Amino acid sequence: MTELSGRAPSTEALYRTHARELFGLAYRLTGCAADADEVVQETFVRALAKPPARTEEPWAPWLVRVATNLAIDVVRKRRRRGEDASWLPSPLARDDACELPAPRERAPDVRYATLESATFAFLLALEALTPRQRAALVLRDVCGFSASEAAAVLDASEQSVRVLHHRARKVLGGYDAAPCRPDAELVARHRKALEALVKCLVTRDLAGLTALLRDDVSTTTDAGGEFNALRGVRRGRIGVARFHLRIATSRGVGARILPCTANGLPALAITFARASARQARHVLMRCELDAGGRIAAIHSVLGTRKLARISFAP
Repeated sequence: MTELSGRAPSTEALYRTHARELFGLAYRLTGCAADADEVVQETFVRALAKPPARTEEPWAPWLVRVATNLAIDVVRKRRRRGEDASWLPSPLARDDACELPAPRERAPDVRYATLESATFAFLLALEALTPRQRAALVLRDVCGFSASEAAAVLDASEQSVRVLHHRARKVLGGYDAAPCRPDAELVARHRKALEALVKCLVTRDLAGLTALLRDDVSTTTDAGGEFNALRGVRRGRIGVARFHLRIATSRGVGARILPCTANGLPALAITFARASARQARHVLMRCELDAGGRIAAIHSVLGTRKLARISFAP
């Protein structure tokens, strides 16, 4: 991490140096790019209004501390609003979250690679943690902070951070048993599954579609309250297949499907030809696969706020 020291840097210089890595941190802590953008902006607003006492020293620790605690507050507020039933992360294209704050000495036992820690599977696994557990795990196992460095960020004792971290790792045991590491083989499997899924939807092939799905498959649509969507999660092979075929039948004519990459894995950016006031015109569809290659989950992100970083066909 490039540091600006020796004199008080300008806010513009601080922003150029630290904004992308703070976004990467805030995105993993909130799961939402729009929220992460707001966290970064508010962090630099505070840098202008209430800078640290010793502005000639490196700003990175102060900026990380402010951004982390703002992100924790964002997650707490979201959960108080009760948005978790059909909540999905916001998709990112390319390498939008590939930069992260770096500690002075990266811990040797970092568990999750940069790209893995931005996948839907990982971000959804983090939802089972409390906001502070999530922060402790991201700081330690993704960014590589030591317990003392994480404690300084969270304004807690080292022992408290170790407890938070231990509990977070225990909760993520299910994810660790079947991690999502977007290597070339997994990318190819996802691409193949999505191609088969689209073919079945276009041809209205219920038998073919159900054959692609695991028995306990789930589907979730996150419209952020903006558009018509499922309430909660729908489960079961027949119900999920019929739900997606119904949409394909009623709205599929003239739809444009653009293959894309979202959070390191293939996805579909869908633009419908027509949309009423309560119907989303744009949808990002993606899936999760089990070890045998069957579709275990289908995710559809509809909310405009969450799709700002995805390109759709005109």
